[in-house]
Amino acid sequence: MEHTGDGSRFVLVAGTTETAQRDGISAAGADPELMVETPAADAELLAYGRPVRTEHVPVSPSGCPTPALVTRAVRELLGFEATVVDGGLAKPTAAPTVTVGAGVGRDIAEQDPVPTAHGAFEAARQFGRALPADELWLAESIPGGTTTALGVLRALGEDAMVSSSLPANPTEQKRAVVEAALEASSLAPGDAAAEPKRAVRRMGDPVLATLAGLAAGAVETDTPVTLAGGTQQLAVAALVRHGGYEGRLGLATTAYVADDETADLRASAESLSLDLTVTDPGFDESDHVAMERFVAGEAKEGVGMGGALALADRAGIAMAEVRERFAAVYDDLLDGAVGESP
Repeated sequence: MEHTGDGSRFVLVAGTTETAQRDGISAAGADPELMVETPAADAELLAYGRPVRTEHVPVSPSGCPTPALVTRAVRELLGFEATVVDGGLAKPTAAPTVTVGAGVGRDIAEQDPVPTAHGAFEAARQFGRALPADELWLAESIPGGTTTALGVLRALGEDAMVSSSLPANPTEQKRAVVEAALEASSLAPGDAAAEPKRAVRRMGDPVLATLAGLAAGAVETDTPVTLAGGTQQLAVAALVRHGGYEGRLGLATTAYVADDETADLRASAESLSLDLTVTDPGFDESDHVAMERFVAGEAKEGVGMGGALALADRAGIAMAEVRERFAAVYDDLLDGAVGESP
C-alpha cells in the first residue's frame, strides 16, 4: 500500500438502524439477516481488504457489491489513514474501532429511536476536536440510512429529497415512513429546526448523530472537513448548520448520486453552503459485473466511495487504474460467488 503522506484521515462511522428491516428500503445486503452484518463487514473491508470476523462480503440480490470495495481499492492505491468509529453496530467487527457510546438505532416510527444521540454527538465532537489530521473525510455505512436522513431533514425543516441504494428510489415509501415517524414523535416538519440533537434523536439514526459530532468538532478547530458520501451526508451537513456551525464544509460524492433525478443533490448542497465535488469513476467503460450494477443505478454511493474517488483524482490517479484495482479486489473476494448467497 502506497502512502499519500498528505495528512488526510478517512473516518468511517458504521452503525445500524432497525428502519432498514422494512421491506424495500435498502439494497445493502442480500437479505435482512445479512444486512445487519453489512456495516461490520464494510469496516473490515476498509481495514483489512477482506472479511475477518464477519462471514460475507455484502452484495445486493442482483450481485452489486458494497461500495466499500471501491473505497478499499483506492486505499490500496493511496494508503490514506483510516479510522473506524462504532456508530451503533448491531454485529461486532474485527476492525479496530473507536467507541462514542452510540447504541443501535430503533425504527424511526418509534417514539425515541436514538436515545444515545446526545451522548454520541458530544463524545464524537470531542474526538473530532482532538483527532490528528490535516483534513478529515467522513464516511458512513448504515443500511436504511437514507430514510432516517430524510426524517432528520424534515424535522429540521429542510425540503431536500434523498437518493437510494436501489435503482428505483422508493420515495413514496420513504415519505410515508417519515410521516409516521413525525407523528410518533409528535413533531411537525421544522419543529426541531433549532434543536438538531432532538431532530436526530427523534427522527434519525446513531450514525448521523456521530458524524454530525465529528464534523462539528473538526470545524471548531478549523480542520478541513469533507463529508464523503451522498444524500445522507446532506442530513449531517444540515445538523451541523442548524447547530450554528458556519465553517467550511465539503461534500464529495459520485456521479451516480449527483445524476439521480429523484434527489436534487446540487441544489441541496448549495443551500447548505457545501463545496461540492462530484467524481465519475467511468464504470460505464467496463463490462465487469460489479461495475455494471453501479451503472444500472444500484448502490450509487456508500462507505465514502465518492470521497475516495475524489482523493484518487486529486492525487492524479487515473480512473482506469481505480477501475482495474476495484476489479481485482472484487475478483479476489467474489469471483464465482455472484448469484450464490454471498
